[in-house]
Amino acid sequence: MIEIMKEKLDHCENRMKKVISRLSGEFATIRAGRANPSVLDKIQVDYYGTPSPIQQVASVSVPEARMLVITPWETNMIREITRAILNSDLGINPTDDGKSIRLVFPQLTEDRRKDLCKTVKKYGDEAKVNVRNERRDVIEKYKTMKKNSEITEDDLKNADKKVQALTDRYIAEIDQLVSAKEKEIMSL
Repeated sequence: MIEIMKEKLDHCENRMKKVISRLSGEFATIRAGRANPSVLDKIQVDYYGTPSPIQQVASVSVPEARMLVITPWETNMIREITRAILNSDLGINPTDDGKSIRLVFPQLTEDRRKDLCKTVKKYGDEAKVNVRNERRDVIEKYKTMKKNSEITEDDLKNADKKVQALTDRYIAEIDQLVSAKEKEIMSL
């Protein structure tokens, strides 16, 4: 029985790690005034009829703090990449010189920074809800095991403490990620 309980706890922890990973990915796509190639992750380019991420059809470099340079491997892709960037929600007008595309990130206004901080908090709150949902699910499984007399009351209490400690740890990690991202946004 203890192995089954540990297995459920490990599964819960893996799911919580995925929540943290997803949150980090969402934070990477938030444009904070600083050039970051991950802002292009969600943009798809039509590559001979197949939607492909920009990173698969071009190299992306950061020559300056607020500029990205996209150099396609095939020059005929410049038009497609430019079109994809314009159609995205990135809010930046690309400029091309026939060989590469430049994206210059403007300095963020105070209002835009505050809006981004609200978005960051919203993502953080959603991640916390997901972590708590994982806690609830595993506790329900333990209660079902108790109900079926597979574990004792003491086992249930110990498992509850372990799950709560795990939840507290991941909630604290989410708070740290949110705080760091807000600091990054406001410090530019």
